[in-house]
Amino acid sequence: MKKNETQNLEKVKATKTVKRLVGLVVSDKMDKTVLVQITEKFTHPMYGKVYSKNRKLQAHDEKNEFKVGDKVEITESRPYSKNKSWQVTKLVSLQKNLDGSAK
Repeated sequence: MKKNETQNLEKVKATKTVKRLVGLVVSDKMDKTVLVQITEKFTHPMYGKVYSKNRKLQAHDEKNEFKVGDKVEITESRPYSKNKSWQVTKLVSLQKNLDGSAK
């Protein structure tokens, strides 16, 4: 390999960023998997109205430690299965009860 080619490969590896999203755990019924709902807000280009879109992603949870209602951060990772290519990295906030206290 030429010197220029190796430098170009290093630049590509250095510039690749990992996607990180924050969402709410909606379901934890699967083994080692949680369903995370991501809510994104957009502004309509013509009318200026703010609207939101929701999408649900399956994320890998190795120790089954995250429960419904937890706010978590997920990152893109290798495919674990057909639909699961995200991994839960950290807990942002605990779930809240109806009275406002954390479990």
